[in-house]
Amino acid sequence: MDRILYTAMSGARQSMEQQSVVSHNLANASTTGFRAQLHAMRAVPVQGEAALPTRVSVAASTPGADFSPGPLQTTGRPLDVALQGEAWLAVQASDGTEAYTRRGDLQVDGDGLLRSAGRPVIGQGGPIQVPLGAEVSIGSDGTLSAIAPGQGPEAMAAVGRLKLVTPGEAGLVRGEDGLFRAGGAAPAALPADEDARLASGTLEGSNVSAVETMVAMIDVARRYEMQTKVMSTADENAQRANRLLSMS
Repeated sequence: MDRILYTAMSGARQSMEQQSVVSHNLANASTTGFRAQLHAMRAVPVQGEAALPTRVSVAASTPGADFSPGPLQTTGRPLDVALQGEAWLAVQASDGTEAYTRRGDLQVDGDGLLRSAGRPVIGQGGPIQVPLGAEVSIGSDGTLSAIAPGQGPEAMAAVGRLKLVTPGEAGLVRGEDGLFRAGGAAPAALPADEDARLASGTLEGSNVSAVETMVAMIDVARRYEMQTKVMSTADENAQRANRLLSMS
């Protein structure tokens, strides 16, 4: 009976963890530039001092993220940008390190600092700051141009340039804060890609399919119920076996 319990118990626990991944994806189905988190389950032999090759447990893992592009939506807002191809936008994480995101709904705070979801956007020389009250536009290469209040179009001047990177084959790894960083044992800041481009006045949506994610959530819930039922059945069988042994 313990063989059944090993498999069912570990499977139920990992199903709960898998459900949290699916729920997180569903909660971000409308988040700009969000990349769905992948999940997988596999059988793992039980390790220990005693050799129990017939006992296996289930392990859930998140092998990476789905980097397929999300749908584009035209907004007409000058500070909305959609990264083209495999380009990513560099931002400053809460710990001061450089990280990358596809979220392009940029904002200018009260100090003139350009932010993405509250995080400072990094330019060629660090976080980008624009004149307060200025009319800002962003070129396809990430160059920011501003017109001071009360000035005409002829007064337009460049005030910075977004740092756009292309990870290439090295790839990116999602952190616990939801931002991506360069893969490898010692992640380092990626160099700016001068050929990377973006589309202004456009936003890239989440690549999470709400319908598929809802189906996955129902599937995981049913799998959890099945595993708990197996544990209940194994317990009932064990009790019946004990009664038969006590009668003999």
